[in-house]
Amino acid sequence: MRTRDVATGAQSAAGPGGVAGRGRAEQGEELGVTVFDVARDLRRDVAAVELPLAIEGADEAAASRDRLLTQLDEHLLPRLKELSSPAVVVVAGSTGAGKSTLYNSLLGEEVSQAGVLRPTTREPVLAFNPLDADVIVEGPATRVSRVIDHDGVPRGTALLDAPDLDSLLSENRETAGLLLEAADLWLFVTTASRYGDALPWKALSRAMERGASVAMVLNRVPRETLTTIRGDLLQRLREHGMDGVPLFVVPDVGPHEGLLDRSVVAPVARWLTMLAGPDRSRAVIVRTLKGSLAALPSWVTGVSDAVEQQIEAAQVLRDAVTAALPPVRAQARESVLRGDSSRGSLAARWSQIAGADKVDRVKVRGGVVRSTRRRGRARDVALGPLHAEVRAVVGRTLAAHGAQAHDALRAALVGSRPLPGGAAVAPDGEAATAPREAAAARHVDEWTARADQVVEQLGAPNATDAARAAVKAFGERGLAALLLAAAAGSDDAAALVRTTLADTADDALSALTSDLADRAEAMVDREAEPVLAALDVPALAPDAAVGLRLRLAELRRLM
Repeated sequence: MRTRDVATGAQSAAGPGGVAGRGRAEQGEELGVTVFDVARDLRRDVAAVELPLAIEGADEAAASRDRLLTQLDEHLLPRLKELSSPAVVVVAGSTGAGKSTLYNSLLGEEVSQAGVLRPTTREPVLAFNPLDADVIVEGPATRVSRVIDHDGVPRGTALLDAPDLDSLLSENRETAGLLLEAADLWLFVTTASRYGDALPWKALSRAMERGASVAMVLNRVPRETLTTIRGDLLQRLREHGMDGVPLFVVPDVGPHEGLLDRSVVAPVARWLTMLAGPDRSRAVIVRTLKGSLAALPSWVTGVSDAVEQQIEAAQVLRDAVTAALPPVRAQARESVLRGDSSRGSLAARWSQIAGADKVDRVKVRGGVVRSTRRRGRARDVALGPLHAEVRAVVGRTLAAHGAQAHDALRAALVGSRPLPGGAAVAPDGEAATAPREAAAARHVDEWTARADQVVEQLGAPNATDAARAAVKAFGERGLAALLLAAAAGSDDAAALVRTTLADTADDALSALTSDLADRAEAMVDREAEPVLAALDVPALAPDAAVGLRLRLAELRRLM
């Protein structure tokens, strides 16, 4: 029954095509069920919005998202869920505006602390008429306030004395903002000396932005300048598009303590009484609800547009990563095929072994190397340092290819012309070093294991005589060292391998060289993995804004 009464109250206030343009039963359903469901679904989708890329406008969009969530949590959803509870009129303003004195004077009793010390209002006070006790429901305003019943409150309304909007205490400012979002009507109090400050207009603009009903009290106005100040304030209201905002002027009564004379606050009291009663107060509620709902599409559009911008920026970053790596990948492969790893320390190690241990002094007759097992074991031991040197050199080379890819990615994302959002996903040089070296070490292990497999096949019973003789002449470990050094680019090692392995040499070396080139490319590609993983999140998926767009269509259908 109460929901039906609210629908009736809204009908007189709605314009053509609005909620009230429908039949009463359908309108009650829209306000009581459909709108609530849409707002609830909207809240879920807005809460899921993430803006991970630091692009232009992202901070503002995040603030808008947070405020939209506050508006839904603190006002729309609680109000839509319980339309019959009294209209919440919040008395708000800046420090020293006389809010609490006005509040107490309207009730005719000091129920909210007022005084000269700042901040004065530490605990919000919510007062309602005792006859409304059965329809008061728990909500944002009741949870943070001291709730009292008082005969001085017109039935159908609840008066809320909020902390200062500019309180020195951050928790007071946060509570004031929360209560304003929870209110059905703002009664904003300012003074003759402070109505030109930025704070009142910022607060009023915020109220108008979310479609709230607003009234203004100009307090402590000297009687001799009352007409002038009132005219100036009315002009300012018109300039801000607020010419329909009710304005009450409270003259300056000089130094005083306690309550203001009833005659001083009579205009505000009469106005509150006009709002009282189930039908009238619900008209205020529905009017503010309609205003709040009408304000939602622009907010949702802004947040949805911000998500779309994130999606577009993410695609630009993906394209930049994709374009940056092919040249580095090709360079890494070519470096392996040229045998760049064999220069420097590996060449020096080969010269030492060949000179001191004469591992390259072998006899070949009929395409088969001739050697005793004892001499083969000696060569195996002598080639041990070569095996270790190859592993070390190749490990450093693979890590270097990864570092080159890292540098190319950073240049593409945050170089001389940084991409929007690139800093958020660009690889971190110091953090990437240890994982890169570990990855290079794993590739070296796997590559040398591949050489061990080749040697095992060469020594198998079904292998050629030349292959089995080579294993005997150098030992399994020694022959693996020769194969690895040759695959890494050592011409001397390759010549010895071809001399001893004959026809099987080229296939073995080609397989190991190609495998090493593949691993160099893999080291390049792995540098992009964390970047692409950071972009491969639901918030940056191509359909990330679909839910918001759907909610937007539903809201527009209800307007």
